[in-house]
Amino acid sequence: MQNSAGVKPAESSKKMLKLLCVTAHPDDEAGSFGGTLLLYRAKNVETHVICLTPGQAATHRGNTTSDEELVSVRRTEFARSCKALGVSHGEVLDFPDGSLEILPPSSVASVLVQRVREIRPQVIITYGGEGAVTAHPDHTMAGVFATLAFHWAGRTNRFPEQLSNGLAPYRPQKLYYSTADFFLPDRQPVLLAPPTAVIEIGDYVQDKVRAFQQHASQAPLFDLFERNVARRGTKEMFHLVATRDVQQMKFETDLFEGVVDD
Repeated sequence: MQNSAGVKPAESSKKMLKLLCVTAHPDDEAGSFGGTLLLYRAKNVETHVICLTPGQAATHRGNTTSDEELVSVRRTEFARSCKALGVSHGEVLDFPDGSLEILPPSSVASVLVQRVREIRPQVIITYGGEGAVTAHPDHTMAGVFATLAFHWAGRTNRFPEQLSNGLAPYRPQKLYYSTADFFLPDRQPVLLAPPTAVIEIGDYVQDKVRAFQQHASQAPLFDLFERNVARRGTKEMFHLVATRDVQQMKFETDLFEGVVDD
């Protein structure tokens, strides 16, 4: 049910902190999370992106003439974007674009639980239930499935068949939803979670734009994307949803604040 595309994990003799980003479509990794991925890779954090669909239902299709051709193009674009973002490992799964909300939750959650148990990230970032500023239902479901994986990966009674194949339960330390402090004009407003972490990405804004531009099939969206980048300024915002260790909510400027190397 899955097919990978991206770059190989960085090789290092030193154990690294790990960040996992779960998205819905090729281009989400740059559009919503690009600055954060760039920043933490520069801090020597191992960064992983799992994209649930290959984006075959996209409105903008470049010069492709079939869904199969579009899927191939978008996988290649995703790999190029991940390379531009310095992502340690990127993967595109084969779940159906535009239909995530009708899938049995366990069919997607089981794959993500396996990935969490394999990657063992301390921090997971994804979308909230509103579907981000676009309110896209696939964004909503990516966040739902990632949330299930965050909570279930550490439980022995969730997909126990994985544990008989050499994997062990694993509990990530922090789960964040992407959020913002603006709405898109001419669209219905969404109910965004208040930011609890603001990540300064000033050094990486243009690199984020260049990563998004690797998605050439989506070129009609470039102007809209750059307008949204301007609305975000030099910051990407997140809402802390859950933690492994009980703690009080506080404002953060680092997603790895309080994280221990495990």
